[in-house]
Parts: sequence; C-alpha cells; structure tokens
Amino acid sequence: MSELIALIQQNSTIFIIIASLLGLVTGSFLNVVIHRLPIMMEMNWREQCASLNGIDHAEKTKKYNLINPRSTCPHCQKAIAAWHNIPVISFLVLGGRCKECKATISWRYPAVEIISALIVGLTAYQFGFSINALAASAFVLALLTLTLIDLDTQLLPDDITLPLLWLGLLFNLNGGFTDIQSAIIGAVAGYLILWIVYWAFKLITGKEGMGYGDFKMLAAIGAWFGWAMLPAVILLSSIAGSIIGIGLIIFAKKGRNTAIPFGPYLALGGIAALFWGTQLSHLYLGG
Repeated sequence: MSELIALIQQNSTIFIIIASLLGLVTGSFLNVVIHRLPIMMEMNWREQCASLNGIDHAEKTKKYNLINPRSTCPHCQKAIAAWHNIPVISFLVLGGRCKECKATISWRYPAVEIISALIVGLTAYQFGFSINALAASAFVLALLTLTLIDLDTQLLPDDITLPLLWLGLLFNLNGGFTDIQSAIIGAVAGYLILWIVYWAFKLITGKEGMGYGDFKMLAAIGAWFGWAMLPAVILLSSIAGSIIGIGLIIFAKKGRNTAIPFGPYLALGGIAALFWGTQLSHLYLGG
C-alpha cells in the first residue's frame, strides 16, 4: 500500500486520473443529495407543522434519507439495480432510458457526474497530492450541490452551507488557504454584507432580493478564503448574475420581477477565489 501511495504521489498523471474517477463516483452520490435533500427538508417541515398543530403525521413512519429507500425510476417507480447505477457508463449502455419502462433518463445525471470528475481532476492538477487538494475538492463539490439545489428549489440548505462554513474554519486553523483570523472575519463579514444588502433592498423596494441561505453561503466562502477575497467574490457574482438576468429578460422574455437564484453566482465567485484568488486579489488590491 505504501508503494502505491508513493507511486501516486510521484506521478501527477496517475493522481489526476484517480482523483477524477473518485469525482465521477462522488458525482453519482451528489445526484442523490440534490434530489433527496429538498424532499427530506419538506418532510421534516411538514412533521414540525403537524407536531405544532397536535396532528399525528403519517410520514413520520416512512424511512426516507440519503440511503433509504433504494433509488427508483421517477416514471415507473421500479428500483434501479446497482449495475444500472454505474456513473455515466450505465447511462450510455441503457441509451439514456430506464431498463424497465424505457422512459428517458434526464441528461443531468451523467452531466453532474462528468462535471464532478472534471472539477476534482482540476483540483488535483492545481494542488497536487496534498490535503489542499482534498479540501478543495470537498469545497467545489459542495458548491456544485448547492448550485443545483438552488436552481431547482431556490433553497440553500443549512445542512450543506453550515458544515461548509465550519469545515472552512477548521481547515484554516493551520493556515490552509488563509489564516484563521482572516477566516473568522470573512465568515462574519460575508454574512453581514448580504444581510445589510437584503434589508436595504427590502426597505427601499418592499421586496426580498435574496434569502438567508445566500448570507450563509457567502459566509462559508469567507470562512474558506478570508475577508480579503469577499469583494472579488461579490463583484464576480454580481456581474455574472446581471449578465444572466439581462439575457433572460432579452432572450427568454422573462419579466423584471422573475426570481433568479443567487447561489449559482456565489458558487462561481467561490470557485474563482479557489483557483485564481491570488491573481484576483492582486487586481483589486494593486499588489
């Protein structure tokens, strides 16, 4: 085993390939999280509402989490066999259709797996065989999960944002991506900046421009990279959001009041901070 680890450590190509394959497998699990976590949140919310109203909620007896029950086809509800869950390969072998009912399988499942493989491979290339590569992979995979959940439901679950925040602080205890003082200030400042923007916008317009999940997501990014990266992250996120928003109004004929999730743009800013943080800080700090 030690010889294998030494070989992987010395050969960057092998390390990147192995990391990409692990990313592919992890992407398959992310598909489960993206689909099930919002459902679990809704079930929990219904249980709490029923409990407050003194109602015996039937869903309490159902076992539904990230592991149970087994994945099923959304069309025929037949359980999916393990060999039909092999990342990307099963999708290609089955021709993008369910084995039982022949209904079309969403292209997003293999897309998430491929994107996961690519971003984990990129972190392996960027950071080499190191704890930073492992931490960076966890960070970008969490952002990918948050992005897709936000696009689907306009929710950024605390079950992901808060652990991501604490993981960033723990990783920076030993100066992972920044020093711990900067990380703590970044977490607090990240939350407060968007909190202030939220209330200022609400006072002026009477509308809610974003959700509290966005505050926590930016706080998590601040915890990972420190307060100095927040201006660049906010600027990049705002520019990307504005471009997409204008594009939706012009080309997709969306109204000005159409709700647009901000989480995906924060994720773009966070990924930019991870891979190009030094260059970005030099640009706006001038040094």
